[in-house]
Formats: sequence, C-alpha cells, structure tokens
Amino acid sequence: MQIKKLLLATVIAIVLILLFIFDLHHYITLEYLKSSKLKLNSYYQDNPLLVLGAYFVVYLASTAFSLPGAAVLSLAGGALFGLTAGTLLVSFASTIGATLAMLIARVLLRDWVQNRFAAQMKTINSGMLKEGAFYLFTMRLLPAVPFFAINLVMGLTPLRTVTFFWVSQLGMLPGTLVYVNAGSELGKIQTIDDI
Repeated sequence: MQIKKLLLATVIAIVLILLFIFDLHHYITLEYLKSSKLKLNSYYQDNPLLVLGAYFVVYLASTAFSLPGAAVLSLAGGALFGLTAGTLLVSFASTIGATLAMLIARVLLRDWVQNRFAAQMKTINSGMLKEGAFYLFTMRLLPAVPFFAINLVMGLTPLRTVTFFWVSQLGMLPGTLVYVNAGSELGKIQTIDDI
C-alpha cells in the first residue's frame, strides 16, 4: 500500500510540475478560449477523435487533481462540441475526475483533508448520517460549496464509490448544462459572471 501511495504522490507531483514548467494554466482562461475559438474549431474538424480524447483527458485530470479551470473547460466543451456532445463529455469527464479526486483523498490525503476540513467534517458526517447520498446530491446542487472540497471531504466518509459516482453525475448535470450551453453561445460572454 505504501508503494501505491508513493506512486500516486509522484504522479500528482509530476502533473503539477509540468503545469508550471509549461505555463499551461494560461490556456485555461476565457480570454484564450475566445481568441482561439476559430483555430480550435478548425483543429477539431481536422482531428475530431484526437480533440475529443485530449479534451476528455484534460478535463478529467484537472478535476482529479483539483486544478482550477472547470468553468472555462465546460465553456470550451460547448464552444467546440455543441450542447449535446459537450454535455456528455463534460458530464462524464467531471464525474470520473471527481471520483478519482475522492479516491485520492481517501487513499493518499486522508490525514491532510481531515486536518484541513476538521470543522466541516462534523457537519458533513452528521449530514451523511441523516441524509446519506441525498446529502451529497444537495451539496452538488449548491453553487456555494466548491466541488473540489466536496470531492475531498467525501473521501473521508464511508460513502461507496459507485454511489458517489452516480449521485455526482446527477447532481452536477444541471450546472454542466448551464455552462456547456453558455459555451455554445461563447460570443455573447465577456466574463465568467455573464453566465
């Protein structure tokens, strides 16, 4: 088990180092998306499977490692793939990524999450005891609770992984639809607040 934790920590560290070395966070901004929309659409037309796969992996990884940029990536899904395909891609990439983040917290970051969110864990444990999966569903519907925090703290609960997955899939779907639809209307959006 120790080797698995070390391997996982190494992979996470490599991903984060690569993000900073290659300055990749600049590519996940609304400004970059708007200025590159025509170029990205052209590349998608020429290489649809490559773009679909790369988009899915980038979204999944950014969610799994709790990196910022989900809103812009969701907008990009709508801008590049349209409402239907964009919603499917974002929904599954975000849910699989969230599930991986929850498992990372459960296996690797348990002590850190417990210390970082100690006060919140009392409320969450109480809510999970009373409401079960419905508590997670409600948290997914409330935009006031950051999804990365939900993913991490749910790793400390006894909630089964498969339950976390399907409840997250359903609970995040309304927000996914809003952002992907907004992305399909990208020309009208000036800031994230316009959504």
